[in-house]
Amino acid sequence: MLPLQQFTDYILQHQLFKRAHHVLLAVSGGKDSVLMAQLFKLAGFHFSIAHCNFNLRADEAQRDEAFVKMLAEQMEVPFHVAHFDTKEFAERHKISTQMAARQLRYGWFEEVRQQHNYNYIAVAHHQNDSIETVLLNLVRGTGISGMHGILPKRGHLIRPLLFLSRQQIDQILEESNLSFVEDSSNQSSKYARNKLRLQVIPHLREINPNLEETFAQNIHHFAETEALLQNVVAETRRRLFKDELGNIAISLDEVAALNPQQLLFFELLKPFNFTASVLNEVLASLSKQSGTSFYSNTHRLTIDRSNVLISALDAKQEEVYNLHSEGKIALGFGQEISLHFSMAGNLKIAKHLAYIDADLLVFPLVVRYRQDGDKFKPLGMNSFKKLSDFFIDEKVPLPHKEKVPLLINGNGELVWVIGMRQDERYKVSATTKKVAIFELSNL
Repeated sequence: MLPLQQFTDYILQHQLFKRAHHVLLAVSGGKDSVLMAQLFKLAGFHFSIAHCNFNLRADEAQRDEAFVKMLAEQMEVPFHVAHFDTKEFAERHKISTQMAARQLRYGWFEEVRQQHNYNYIAVAHHQNDSIETVLLNLVRGTGISGMHGILPKRGHLIRPLLFLSRQQIDQILEESNLSFVEDSSNQSSKYARNKLRLQVIPHLREINPNLEETFAQNIHHFAETEALLQNVVAETRRRLFKDELGNIAISLDEVAALNPQQLLFFELLKPFNFTASVLNEVLASLSKQSGTSFYSNTHRLTIDRSNVLISALDAKQEEVYNLHSEGKIALGFGQEISLHFSMAGNLKIAKHLAYIDADLLVFPLVVRYRQDGDKFKPLGMNSFKKLSDFFIDEKVPLPHKEKVPLLINGNGELVWVIGMRQDERYKVSATTKKVAIFELSNL
């Protein structure tokens, strides 16, 4: 007898989807996905079936596709199929065959979901899959997030069979006399997950016959612990993260005061994709010379004199803004620059203001970010200085250098390192008749 009541109760308990929703079922033809399809049919839910042919098992792959297509026809539901050259994809992207199949599978499922306006994608993971995931994460190294196993719902992906163990699924199919196809690769110890399934978990079950039940309880506790930790991390982020020209700044004193330091620092910086080993190096370098940088594949972390600064690797702005006359233009990083004209007179001195002899300007003016070779004559000096050397003298942190806007005259000369220093050549003098007043402000 199919566990229909348990199935519908689990969906309701975890709010996986609503009865009016249309769900795309990922069906390989094996025991798990066949049972999932049968339960969806028996429950009267709206669903379609999707099948991936990875062309990895020759005739067996064609058999699986034909079986799933026939199943969809019997259930009178739409059928989607995709054929992949998985080995070629793996070689081209330099990844394992298993990883290639995973990327192809989930990428295509999402394409089909969007194209046909399905609400969710359902996959037939069960309790033993979750156990294997936890063990794999432990073997490879994981934070607490790797201990909660497979979640019932994540985004548009749902797993409505996580209330069942592999043994329960085997028994249900045997008692219900349901047809399915067997994937011969499941019996191979070539893959890490299969090795756990075939060689490790049976020994663990000898120690604890109620292994699935115990793991389900542990996974629940880990998930609750993770939720508690993430609440603490979110509050700590709100307290410690400061915005500086689009960079994130964290006080070195605050980092030193974190307790437990390693765990909280890792969780705080998890969105920036730094590895645990890199973050350990960061913590070991906090008291060393400032200017040291560390990298993830998406971000740079720089230890400044008093802060840890985090910036996106693509943070350097390539935008160019044109200023044709009086008015304002919005720049990147939540700033704007304005221009108005005035007669020479008493001028208020401030870094966010620049006073330029208007007759020396060639319109349109350009506002851009630094480029190799930029130079100017800093106010009060008679010789040129490279912009890179000026930033060093002013102790501008590396991530900030990419975000300092520059005012460029129509003749290509640098007029103002905005918010820092204007050029000596364009200063207001005794012969100035009209003053161009530039002001930097936050939006």
